[in-house]
Amino acid sequence: MTILLSDPTVHAVPVRDSGEPLVRLPETISPTRAFVRRSLATRLTNAHGHLPAGIGLLVVEGHRSAHDQERIIDAYGSQVRAAHPTADETEVARLTSRFVSPLAVAPHVAGAAVDLTLVDACGGPLDLGTPIDATPEQSDGKCWFAADGIGADARAHRDLLAKVLGNQGLVNYPTEWWHWSFGDRYWALMTGAPAALYGPVLTGRAAA
Repeated sequence: MTILLSDPTVHAVPVRDSGEPLVRLPETISPTRAFVRRSLATRLTNAHGHLPAGIGLLVVEGHRSAHDQERIIDAYGSQVRAAHPTADETEVARLTSRFVSPLAVAPHVAGAAVDLTLVDACGGPLDLGTPIDATPEQSDGKCWFAADGIGADARAHRDLLAKVLGNQGLVNYPTEWWHWSFGDRYWALMTGAPAALYGPVLTGRAAA
C-alpha cells in the first residue's frame, strides 16, 4: 500500500533539523542553479557522475517557498474537486497529496527534494513516460513511478534513475517518477530513520 504525504504516519515523524544551509546546485545539473540542502547537493552531484556516458541529470526544481507550495496546493486542489465532485474534504486532501504535499511536511519547502529528469549529451530530455509535473489525471496515472503502460525506454530510464539516486540514499515519491528526496519526513519514514534531518526553510538559510 502506498503511503501518501497526507498520511498521519508522515506527519508523526519528528524533525531534528541539522541546520544545514541551502546551497546552489552546479549548472551542470541545474541550469537555474536551484537551491537544496548541502548534503542533497553532494548526493545529486555524485549520482550524476555515476550515470552512463552521454546521459545526465537535469534538476528543474529544488527548494520551494511556503507561498509557492500553498499556491500549488490550492490550484491542484481545485482540479481534484472538479474531477472528483463527490469527494469530501478529507478525500480531496488525500487525492491532492498524490501530486503536491501538505505544507507542514513538504519536502521541497525543507530544501530536501528535487524534481528532475534525464537528458542526453546535448541536453535533450530522454523518454521517461510523461512530462515532469504531469498530474495523475493528465497522465492517466502514468506519472506513478511503477505505472503500467509506459514504453520500454521510459521504464529503463526510470530504473536508471532509481539505481543512481537510490545508491545515494534518496527516496522516490511513488506517485511522481521525477520527485526524489533526502532528509525530509517522508524519507525518514521510508528509510526507518529516527527523525527527519530537515524541517521547513522559511527564511534565508542559504549559502552562495
